[in-house]
Amino acid sequence: MSEKLYTAEVTAIGGRDGAVKSSDGVLNFEVRKPESMGGKGGATNPEQLFAAAWSSCFLGAMGAVSEKDNTDLKDTQLTVKISFNSEGNSSFLSAEIEAHVPSLDNEQTQALIEKAHRVCPYSKATRGNIETSLKAV
Repeated sequence: MSEKLYTAEVTAIGGRDGAVKSSDGVLNFEVRKPESMGGKGGATNPEQLFAAAWSSCFLGAMGAVSEKDNTDLKDTQLTVKISFNSEGNSSFLSAEIEAHVPSLDNEQTQALIEKAHRVCPYSKATRGNIETSLKAV
């Protein structure tokens, strides 16, 4: 049986043109629909928040799977791009995950990010639901 180690609680009001606030008050800001989607812009949006969360978690997963190999992840850069897509009357997300690990060549980096993708909780949560590409850069 699983054990909850932590639960984040965030309340949103106003949807894509509103605000979000965490129960501890650390997260507390406006969200706005991007200009490219017909909004005002000028504030973060759900896709940026999702990319920030996934990239942080994914980099942690890279550290966990590379720990036994003593891989140096210093100066590693991980970028997650979340795209809001539309097809007909349907909207969906897609993701691109790009990693640059200075201590590894591209082939080694690709292998590492594929391992991390198998264990990252965000990757597990989205698997089969969001088209995701993994790329060493």
